[in-house]
Amino acid sequence: MSTAFITTVTERCRMCYACVRECPVKAIRITEGQARVIAERCIACGNCVRVCSQHAKLLRSSVDEARALIASGREVAAIVAPSFPAEFPGAGGAALAGTLRALGFTYAAEVSFGADLVAREYARLLAEDPERRWISTTCPATARYVERHAPAQTAALAPIVSPMIAMARVMRKLHGEALAVVFLGPCIAKKLEAQDPEVAGEVDVVLTFGELRQMLAEGGVAFGDATARDFDPPHGGLGGLFPVSRGIVRAAGMDEDLLTGEVIATQGRRHLVEGVREFAAGDLGARLLEALCCEGCVSGPGMTSERSLFQKQAQVRAHVAARLHALDRENWEAQMTLFESVNLRREWHAHDQRIGTPQRETVEAILARMGKASASDELNCGACGYDSCVGHAIAIHENLAESAMCLPHTIEQLRITLRELAAAQEALVQSEKLASMGQLAAGIAHEVNNPLGIVLMYSHLLLDECRAKLGATANGAGTPAGFPGYDGAGGAGIVEDLALITEQAERCKRIVSGLLHFARQNKLARARVTCPEIADLALRATTIPAGVTVRTERRLADATAELDRDQIVQVLANLLSNAVGAMPNGGVITLRMSDEAQRVTFEVEDTGTGIAPEHLPRLFDPFFTTKPMGKGTGLGLSVSYGIVKLHGGDIHVVSRSDPEQGPTGSTFTVTIPRKG
Repeated sequence: MSTAFITTVTERCRMCYACVRECPVKAIRITEGQARVIAERCIACGNCVRVCSQHAKLLRSSVDEARALIASGREVAAIVAPSFPAEFPGAGGAALAGTLRALGFTYAAEVSFGADLVAREYARLLAEDPERRWISTTCPATARYVERHAPAQTAALAPIVSPMIAMARVMRKLHGEALAVVFLGPCIAKKLEAQDPEVAGEVDVVLTFGELRQMLAEGGVAFGDATARDFDPPHGGLGGLFPVSRGIVRAAGMDEDLLTGEVIATQGRRHLVEGVREFAAGDLGARLLEALCCEGCVSGPGMTSERSLFQKQAQVRAHVAARLHALDRENWEAQMTLFESVNLRREWHAHDQRIGTPQRETVEAILARMGKASASDELNCGACGYDSCVGHAIAIHENLAESAMCLPHTIEQLRITLRELAAAQEALVQSEKLASMGQLAAGIAHEVNNPLGIVLMYSHLLLDECRAKLGATANGAGTPAGFPGYDGAGGAGIVEDLALITEQAERCKRIVSGLLHFARQNKLARARVTCPEIADLALRATTIPAGVTVRTERRLADATAELDRDQIVQVLANLLSNAVGAMPNGGVITLRMSDEAQRVTFEVEDTGTGIAPEHLPRLFDPFFTTKPMGKGTGLGLSVSYGIVKLHGGDIHVVSRSDPEQGPTGSTFTVTIPRKG
């Protein structure tokens, strides 16, 4: 068998897994999203070719081989499968036979006579040993399935050739051993049957009906234009019913008695597998199982007709009825006797290609990787092409499938990825804000810091001088000496004004200092520290007013981490200070510390007023603050965000501000990698 029997056009394969789903033996390997046929496992049913809407599965063409035979000068016989009326409805056998001769074939004959011989041989086989049970071998895909995927039943395969081989032997007996034979039919599996060592050389080339139409088109031969002349003898009888389910039963004169169940007929890929399984178990109780891989040969993958199954079956029955009406019964009997000496027997050989069954622990580990931790997670949706999640896991173990084929798991992973992308985008936007604000802060700090220092220095000097002069004025009344032209409300008013100037200048200086600090957060001095040490330093740096209680919770298996101590202390001190500010009437602050193998976590929880939902998206924006004018710069959380991100960590907040929804308060969570 050629490894290139069915190939995949990679640029067309769209990861729909239809071929996996329709393959009865799972002879498809998915590698990097591409579906490729495993030649050794393939039974050539052709389902993968038939169901691929993107035409990514290509059957190896035999058209050139057929043309070469015709051009070789040898006599070439075209033997046509009995299903041809379904492919060429209404044309009649004479029209097809004449067209084939116009194409260059020396002879054109129907395989239905070979089917008659095979049907008679089945009747003999059953009569030879009434106790033996058999599986029919008229369908090469069925026989191949048994050899490779139910090898224990190989001995039950009927040792009889297919009608194609029988007819090839009949034609060579009539016209000599030098005759070349080309089979035309609806079946892809016939191509592999012709290469089977047991019957190799009997049929030189196998063409599907689709390939025949290609030859006609490329050869400039229009169907029906040639002189119509009936098929060459010998002509078949009831063998023409072979393409229809139970055709062999009718042709062999066997009785499919529903009471005795001597013969059971089934068709279709699922029924094939179930039928062979139950035959092996002895549950059928039948002497002969006629199993067709397709819904009858009229539905073979080599057909091009788009008519319904019932219409195609009707076309075959009508042709057989017309053939029987015109059949010379005596001549047919004489022909059957003449070719009784044709050898119709063959052997079958097991070639086990079954998928192994790994240990349950191995399967469970694979399922866990696909997010299926328990049986309730196994949806068995079939989107991957396998009937169950366990079957998919086994295929992964056998390198036939990939975990990405699990659609629910892939969708969930996609959702996680989208959430991560959204978080990354948010972090990127925040980083861009911080970067631009850092540049702005550096410029402002350098330009404003010096003149601001002068303003602050002279405002302090004036305030001190005013207070000194004011002390010389009785009870602070009147205008102090040295302040001519001042029309204020006395010395006390001057002191108040100067104090206000000094206070606001101090505030400006704090803002500038914050800007400088904000602009300089770009380097880390990592060192091994302990989480409790950082928490203690942060608590010391925070003024805790009366009415506010601080609780510390430590849930640490390993308290050490490599962090920039001063910067993390600054982050926690800022969060603690904000928590204090959110509880003007007192409350409880909880500082929690916990860890995992690769990271440490700090949580600052308060029972304060909470943060309004509309403020949460802007919480880490520079200069955004919910505090009253003069109470905050809006840089604390921005600086904290930058420090945490510089450590490769994450900071987020959960808050409730509506008392009707439950207790108010906020929880800031800072997660930092344990090592840089």
